Amino acid sequence: MTVSVVTGGAGFVGSHLCDALLERGDKVICIDNLDTGSLQNIEHIRSPDFTFFNYDITEQVEIDGEVDFVYHLASPASPIDYARLPLHTLKVGAQGTWHMLGVAKFKRARFLLASTSEVYGDPQVHPQEESYWGHVNPIGPRGVYDEAKRYAEALTMAYHRQQGVDTSIVRIFNTYGSRMRAHDGRAIPTFLRQALQNQPLTVFGDGSQTRSFCFVDDLVRGLISLAESGEHLPVNIGNPDEYTLLQLANAVIEASGAESSIVFEPLPTDDPQVRQPNIDRAKELLGWEPKVPLAEGLKKTIEQSGRDRLIGETS
Repeated sequence: MTVSVVTGGAGFVGSHLCDALLERGDKVICIDNLDTGSLQNIEHIRSPDFTFFNYDITEQVEIDGEVDFVYHLASPASPIDYARLPLHTLKVGAQGTWHMLGVAKFKRARFLLASTSEVYGDPQVHPQEESYWGHVNPIGPRGVYDEAKRYAEALTMAYHRQQGVDTSIVRIFNTYGSRMRAHDGRAIPTFLRQALQNQPLTVFGDGSQTRSFCFVDDLVRGLISLAESGEHLPVNIGNPDEYTLLQLANAVIEASGAESSIVFEPLPTDDPQVRQPNIDRAKELLGWEPKVPLAEGLKKTIEQSGRDRLIGETS
């Protein structure tokens, strides 16, 4: 039986990855310190092949038995989280990645680092391809996350080149779906929370900044495909369909049937103006591309989550 370790496995993306790995027959070891994850995301799992450890991977990690894959997803991932936990964000990107690479080396496992499109910063190249080195403010409020992931990528490649660890790096673009936290500050959960209560939707700036939104099921399929490939260099996984934040707000209003208006607030510091993946490498190397369009994904998110979860009345 294939054994997969998932750090951050009680988080939004991590819990969906645990589900997919169990569904295909893996034994799953889920590690999460619940700083931003939640037991509610994994309480439905009843499989004897699933084990959960409440543990902080910035401490030394020891795992009994064989391990075939290490999926390293653990990190605060929203601006609200890394504003609240700046030092821990840096530590999990540095020490946490170092510890999990050590596990992969000792167990001779394939390692997947969940990196981010934030390594591109506020990009001067559009759309963003993996060869672009980025445009990041290292001392800005978002710098703790951006630079933690950039360092984690450098560390991962160093372990591959010097230690021979079988590594892979995925750069994840904006992702949405059930189990998002209602108050994590990102666009889709915020818009859904507001729309489902018929409150005005808060758009920052004039709403012309763009993002590309990938449904979580598509992302998870990409993560597993990359882990099972022989690729070592970074691969973008995201949906290349680009929307302005104003278009997204209107799409959420339509999907939810809300009667909300839209209000505008000042733009946060260092907020990227554009974000769109070039996914040519994912198509070529993995045969991967997203299948779920935004309108369908928003409706699925509402149906699968339920109103109480989306407005934050359950944790």
